[in-house]
Amino acid sequence: MGSERSDAMGTEATAMALKILVAGGFGVGKTTLVGAVSEIRPLRTEELLSEVGQSVDDTEGIDRKTTTTVAMDFGRITIRSGLSLYLFGTPGQDRFWFLWDELSQGALGAVVLADTRRLEDCFPAVDYFEHRRIPFVVAVNRFAQTRTYGAHEVSRALDLDRGTPVVLCDARDRDSGKEVLIRLVEYAGRVHTARLLDSVG
Repeated sequence: MGSERSDAMGTEATAMALKILVAGGFGVGKTTLVGAVSEIRPLRTEELLSEVGQSVDDTEGIDRKTTTTVAMDFGRITIRSGLSLYLFGTPGQDRFWFLWDELSQGALGAVVLADTRRLEDCFPAVDYFEHRRIPFVVAVNRFAQTRTYGAHEVSRALDLDRGTPVVLCDARDRDSGKEVLIRLVEYAGRVHTARLLDSVG
C-alpha cells in the first residue's frame, strides 16, 4: 500500500498543466479548434449574432456564421502522460478584448489562427502577443475553395518576428489541431529557456 501511495504521489507531482490561448479574428475557427481537440466537453460562451451587432461584426466571407464567442471557450487535451494543456479560446471582436489581459495571465503561449481571406483580422492578436512577449505560433486554418499560401508568404504578409512558426492546419481535425499545439509547446519551451539563460548569463 505504501508503494502504491508513493507511486500515486509521484505521478501527481510530475503531472503538468499548461495554459494556452487560442486567438485570432472573428469567425476564424477558434471555437472549432478548441472543440476538435478537447478531450472534455468544451465550455462555450457563444451567443447568436443579432441585428444589433451587424454594424460592428464584419461577416464578409463568413456569411454562414450564426454565433459568436462573448467570453471564452475552454477545453483540455493531454499531449502525453503527465502533460495536459488547458485551452482558452479568446473572443474575436474588438469589444470583448478587455478580457484578453485576464485570460493571458500565466499563459505559456498562444495559437493565433489565421484565415488567408481575412489575414488582416489577426494583426491585433499578433501585435498583442508580440508586445507582451508571449510566444505564439500562427496557424493558418485552411478553408475550402480558398487559395493556399505557403508559410513563408504568410509570415512575410504578417511581418512576423524572425523565427515565429507558421503552420497550416484544419481546425476541424483533432490530429491537425494537436500538431499545432505540440509545435507551440516546443517553440514556447525554447523561447522561455533562452530567456532564462539570458537572465542568468
